[in-house]
Amino acid sequence: MKDKLLERFIQYVKINTRSDAGSSSIPTTPSQVDFAYILKSELERIGLSRIHYNEANGFLTAVLPKNAENYPSIGLIAHLDTADFNADNINPLIHHNYDGQDVCLNEAEQIVMKVSEFPNLKDYIGQTLITTDGTTLLGADDKAGIVEILGAIDYFIEHEDEAHGDIWVAFGPDEEIGQGADHFDVSQFPADFAYTIDSGRIGHFEYETFNAAQATIEIDGTSVHPGTAYGMMVNAIKVGNELDRRLPQDEVPEKTRDREGFYLLHDFLGSIDQAKLVYIIRDHDKELFEQRKHHLVALVAQLNEELDRPRVTIELKDQYYNMKEIIEKDMRSVDLAIKAMEKLGIKPIITPFRGGTDGSKISFMGLPTPNIFTGGENFHGQYEFITLEAMETATQTIIEIIKESKE
Repeated sequence: MKDKLLERFIQYVKINTRSDAGSSSIPTTPSQVDFAYILKSELERIGLSRIHYNEANGFLTAVLPKNAENYPSIGLIAHLDTADFNADNINPLIHHNYDGQDVCLNEAEQIVMKVSEFPNLKDYIGQTLITTDGTTLLGADDKAGIVEILGAIDYFIEHEDEAHGDIWVAFGPDEEIGQGADHFDVSQFPADFAYTIDSGRIGHFEYETFNAAQATIEIDGTSVHPGTAYGMMVNAIKVGNELDRRLPQDEVPEKTRDREGFYLLHDFLGSIDQAKLVYIIRDHDKELFEQRKHHLVALVAQLNEELDRPRVTIELKDQYYNMKEIIEKDMRSVDLAIKAMEKLGIKPIITPFRGGTDGSKISFMGLPTPNIFTGGENFHGQYEFITLEAMETATQTIIEIIKESKE
């Protein structure tokens, strides 16, 4: 198993599949389509059924048909794209029998991954550590999820006597920019429940995410020559600063944790005559989430009352919701994952995820979809890493979930 996991992983991470939030195409980058067709050929080679690349939404789906009754149909989902970080000319490095010391990623550029900064490296002594050369991300998020799903499929093809229900797989685009799952066609993916294979360290498992919204605020200022500005100039930048000042200053990402929500001023572009602020609003609690949105709307209204005329507009858009609301109605996917991990001697690390996953949206389409670990760490940057042994453990966990799923 290890050799095939490593072979696929190294092959796949070298493919630049970075998504592009500025693109209106689906998927947002053509490289994701190219990668989907590479995977389509692989699914055909290993013998899956009902293989289909949907050109309308960028999802590649297939099924390993059931060989026994009384087993649920389970879906396994991973994303094709990588995050907003350099992904050109990815050069994965393999460090055999890692010794627990600082890792020199790039001698010429003097890029070193230091144990003092990343003490979790000590957890992987003796393992096969895979890193970048320090100039790109690695892409374990989520190429590791893809190879782990394929590794589990290989297992059940090779062990024909191992009973299982339908095993559906889906590889989709644009997860990193929060768009891919918007177009997922759940009617063409008839699983009873599913898992995204897209979390981090071994044991990490999430079925509770943020509720999320984005607020776009535009401010219409008045620009006149500063020498004659008295009583006439309205500086849109200063109005934006005042709006931000009136928000709770401790309810920001850098001062919140666990189930505490926040406001994040994500973008601020402005001049005297025009300013634009983009906030993201997050909370696990649905009622508090609604209160946050209402509070921001009220602040905008308050500013407009204080100005000479209404100058501030706000547009709110919900992005995704806490999938716990759906999953807690049918906890089979959660109970099964916990059972599988415990049988393998893995301690489940279940925490409210301070973000969202494709499962956040897919769950609200009627398919409960919690998120399970890939084994990787330090996603979205030059110090991303994973070990071959962690990928093997994630693969074994997927296999155990399916084996233990008999109803």
